Amino acid sequence: MDETNGSAPLLSRNENGILWLTLNRPEAHNAFTVPMMEGLRTGFKEAEKDPAIRVVILTGAGRAFCAGQDLREHTTRSPNFVDELRDRYNPLMLQVRNLPKPVIAAVNGVAAGAGMSLALACDFRICTSETKFFTSFVKIGLVPDSGNLFWLGQQIGFSRALELEMTGRPVSAEEALQWGLVNRIVPADRLLTETAEFAKLFVEGPTLAFALTKQLFHKSLFAKDLPSLFDQEALLQEVAGRTQDHREGLTAFMEKRAPKFTGK
Repeated sequence: MDETNGSAPLLSRNENGILWLTLNRPEAHNAFTVPMMEGLRTGFKEAEKDPAIRVVILTGAGRAFCAGQDLREHTTRSPNFVDELRDRYNPLMLQVRNLPKPVIAAVNGVAAGAGMSLALACDFRICTSETKFFTSFVKIGLVPDSGNLFWLGQQIGFSRALELEMTGRPVSAEEALQWGLVNRIVPADRLLTETAEFAKLFVEGPTLAFALTKQLFHKSLFAKDLPSLFDQEALLQEVAGRTQDHREGLTAFMEKRAPKFTGK
């Protein structure tokens, strides 16, 4: 992963608290390869360890976000799907979902198959009117993987999710916005600028509170009952309440000024 090497399959740039990760195989619509997957996993490890990184933006070079697995790899070798998913795809999706920092997908074009799964694994999605989502798996006789059906079912409901998985029909940006798959649609020439502006909210905010909110949100989806969720809220609130950012927020409120959070 080399931010100075334009030919690398993944470009990385750490700037003003934002880690930019750009899938960089535009000639192949940024389809996944093993080096790209390894670069992504390294990038998300860096984001987790480096306290200076407050938010991650994931996007693609050229006209596509990610077309999913590069099927040309399957013509040169017989894949072991179990090993491939367990060793590469599933760990990456969990890294994105479990990262204790916000992850924003700037979906600049087609997101298909596992590329769509990667976008859905992110916390927020900003796209353009040219963006399209394809589940794609059924088109090549496969079942949904990389969490695709899980995230679709959560976000748009059983019937719509199953329709998309079984027909493979595209979802337009407007339809994705209506269904809640994306947060907003912006002009194509403003995508990265608008996404960076959105990311600043997290760069300047209380980092640990964001992490705990993300953790609590995912726990709430699978809470057995309301009392158990209340317990989780209380425990995480105790952690948040002991941070410098909470003290700063409280002081700023009392002094009627904007808080200056440090992420501590």
